Amino acid sequence: MTTSKHLSNGNHTRDSAETAARLLAVVREVAAELHPHLADAPVGLDSVLDKELGFDSLGRVELLVRIERAFAVTLPEQVFATVDTPRDLLRAVTAARGAAAPAAATIARPAADSRRERPASAPATSIPLSAGTLTEVLDWHVRINPDRPHIRLYSDGGDGDVITFRDLKEGAEGVARGLQQGNFRPGQSVVIMLPTGRDYFFTFFGILLAGGVPVPIYPPARPTQIEDHLNRHAGIVANCQGRMLITVPEAKRLGGFLRARTETLREVVTVGELTARQGAFTPPKVRPADTAFLQYTSGSTGNPKGVVLTHANLLANIRAMGDALDLQNDEVFVSWLPLYHDMGLIGAWLGNLHYAIPLVIMSPLAFLSRPQRWLWAIHRHRGTFSAAPNFAYEFCLRRVADADIEGLDLSTWRRAFNGAETVNPETLTRFADRFRPYGFRAEAMMPVYGLAECSVGLAFPPMGRGPLVDRVKREVFMNSGLAKPADADDAHALAFVACGRPLRGHQIRVVDGAGRELPERQEGRLQFRGPSTTSGYFRNPQATAELFDGEWLDSGDLAYIAGGDVHITGRSKDIIIRAGRNIYPAEFEDAVGDLDGLRKGAVAVFGSADPESGTERLVVLAETRMRQPEHLERLRAEINALAVDLVGAPPDDVVLAPPRTVLKTSSGKVRRAACRELYERGLIGKPQSAVWLQVARMALAAIVPQALRALRGAGAALFAAYAWGVIAVIATTLWCLAPVVPSLRWRWALFGAGARLLMRLTGTRFTVEGADNLPPPGKAAVFVSNHASYLDFMALGAALPRPVGFVSKTELRNNFFVRVILDRMEAEYVERFDRQKGLEDANRVSRRVREGRSPLFFAEGTLTRMPGLLPFHMGAFVTAVEAEAPVVPVAIRGTRSMLRDGSWFPRPGAITVVVGKPVAPPAAEGEAGASTWSRAVRLRDAVRAAILAHVGEPDLGREELPMVRPEKPPGDKSSSL
Repeated sequence: MTTSKHLSNGNHTRDSAETAARLLAVVREVAAELHPHLADAPVGLDSVLDKELGFDSLGRVELLVRIERAFAVTLPEQVFATVDTPRDLLRAVTAARGAAAPAAATIARPAADSRRERPASAPATSIPLSAGTLTEVLDWHVRINPDRPHIRLYSDGGDGDVITFRDLKEGAEGVARGLQQGNFRPGQSVVIMLPTGRDYFFTFFGILLAGGVPVPIYPPARPTQIEDHLNRHAGIVANCQGRMLITVPEAKRLGGFLRARTETLREVVTVGELTARQGAFTPPKVRPADTAFLQYTSGSTGNPKGVVLTHANLLANIRAMGDALDLQNDEVFVSWLPLYHDMGLIGAWLGNLHYAIPLVIMSPLAFLSRPQRWLWAIHRHRGTFSAAPNFAYEFCLRRVADADIEGLDLSTWRRAFNGAETVNPETLTRFADRFRPYGFRAEAMMPVYGLAECSVGLAFPPMGRGPLVDRVKREVFMNSGLAKPADADDAHALAFVACGRPLRGHQIRVVDGAGRELPERQEGRLQFRGPSTTSGYFRNPQATAELFDGEWLDSGDLAYIAGGDVHITGRSKDIIIRAGRNIYPAEFEDAVGDLDGLRKGAVAVFGSADPESGTERLVVLAETRMRQPEHLERLRAEINALAVDLVGAPPDDVVLAPPRTVLKTSSGKVRRAACRELYERGLIGKPQSAVWLQVARMALAAIVPQALRALRGAGAALFAAYAWGVIAVIATTLWCLAPVVPSLRWRWALFGAGARLLMRLTGTRFTVEGADNLPPPGKAAVFVSNHASYLDFMALGAALPRPVGFVSKTELRNNFFVRVILDRMEAEYVERFDRQKGLEDANRVSRRVREGRSPLFFAEGTLTRMPGLLPFHMGAFVTAVEAEAPVVPVAIRGTRSMLRDGSWFPRPGAITVVVGKPVAPPAAEGEAGASTWSRAVRLRDAVRAAILAHVGEPDLGREELPMVRPEKPPGDKSSSL
């Protein structure tokens, strides 16, 4: 027996040695790929993975995936975060070999019958619309449905831990009580550094209940990183004047270090220590205008920028997003997004809290370690919507094998948000194609746009539309910023994804360098405003001043608007101007990353200022695992050739660096400015060419872009001045002639001739379509037009050969110059504020129609600077029904881009007027006949649809159009006032 035991021990020792050798071989292989200079370095069982072997988070993922394949094991998730040395990995592999294999298989591929029944979500009317704060939202749900599941913490096996609304309130009160017992005061900031879990949710709401301001920061990926991590975040803690840091037990021992660097920090505590404190809890008064939390932007260390968001800001954004999403009663949100980021905190958690939608949540590490978990969670819990940055969809395409998703069903996934970083058009297509066999529908993909300064969401596309990609001519766009549509066979076209339209109550505009609003399809700086916007950055007046342009906020993004959709083209600070051409790093980086031998998502393209000439050099920094000189030269040649195709010239410098060189933010975005700083400090790259050659080349290249920029600005200003001069001359002439021309028909002809002359002199391309649809002379009709600009009057005068009577607001009578023209054109005035007088005016218009006159209504009632057709007022349609006169729909396109509401800076452009076929009032049906009101509603809907088909702008009134209204007696036109 003793001999047998010794043999067994000997075999075990040999097996362990063989396992260790195989494991070290895998570690050495991946380390050499990450850092070629470590190829010959010794790798032992006690080598430190990060500090000695250079493994970052994604490098660890790659290492552990290869170890799992090499040893046919499934390692526990915590291994990805806790191991520090190959010896730790060896222990994990040995333990996994002794575990039951079927359990691991169940984690990777749940059984087809493991899907949960869809939980019934809150009915549409069962949401706290009257709540003014997040704490009131929670209180409302606790009163209405306290035991309803709110959060389900994802688990590979089983249903996972559930947090009800009652659980959340009780857990949060425990934290709030602990805060108050520690002499905490309302309004003070509390820093949260916790992973996804019960403690995080209880802590965030506990701070709110105590009247405090939560400040989420991302936790360290591994316990061994806590010291470096706290050192990086000391600037944030100091800026927000954090009173307390709530964190994991492992970080407590470093509290003294952090307190020494920040004056205000008094305590570093765990959730357990807070909830153990006994005493009474007295809830303070929390108001809508109080700060709900501070959202620090990614990578903020040297000069932290904490976005101030109030309860009112957050609820306005949450409700605006809910309005855009057409929420149903069976919704389930599945998320792995980090809770320190606005997309995960507001979009995934707080939004679903408000609408009582169940949230299934896993940690970001769970997704990174096995991205198929995300997809299986949607399958198991019948998820209807989820969100992720573009990289996550790419990650699934690269990491998820067919064997990992056998039996997967994504047919319940109705909304797949893609945002928080540049959306790649190819990613949208490839993800839809790859997962279509698993029930995923392409129309479920929703590219969205938002930013922390607007809480989280700013623009959403219409539901069910699917991705819309705008292909524009590359040369035209790069040289002028004009997004001119490209031909279908243009292989060199630029592609930009439509990210939707502003949420209800919010506005977007695109401006030039002087702050003047640009027309459609012209690139400029994107600005926004609305109820969700921040008041500024906490204790950072300089950054706050740079953020605001009057009442508008600067996003820092470049964009253009087409068809009502915003198209993001890049970051204004990242754009590179070279030889008069605008170079957009995101597209160039994607293309370089696709080259064989380079790491996708690990490419930085930036402009580097020459210290002597002050001009920019185009630099490409790309990570590669290649080491052989011939391979590196091949890559440089391919990058140069690609640059010539994309931007017309090779880069000034191509730097091929080992993995982990390209710097990124916590959310995975390339930090181009930081990479540029690294490059300019001489820490990467090759020796630069002679200074005199750099100066000569860059000085020459700088002349063209600077001259073009100056010429474009001067040209726009000169055109505006010239246009107003022409308008002044023509308008004055018409004003002087109008009183002396005896016939209305002659006056109208004179007005039309002046309008056409104005367009010719300003180079405006003018087109009229459907002129043969006009009723014959002498036949009365009601004309209805959209209203996009004050230039609409000019467009209608040039397009319509017969006189119409503009129906105008009575306030215009107060303007002597305008009144003379309108009176001579026999306009009709309608009172908007005095109900009785307005009714008399409306009846007068109806009589004029019966007498043979043809009024023209701007049925939207007003004009706005944002593209989109507003709801129509009813006056024109009630008038048409009562007079039994047809309605002629007239669509005007192009005037808004030339002169927007609120702007007096005209720009060149094109105008199209489309005259639709006359629409007769619906016939009265039934014995008693349909009422005037119901017939007018149907007439309005038909006319509005005809105009909407031609204006080329989104429908902003679809949800507001009243289909069922109280019946009104004939002759009552109060709705038009």
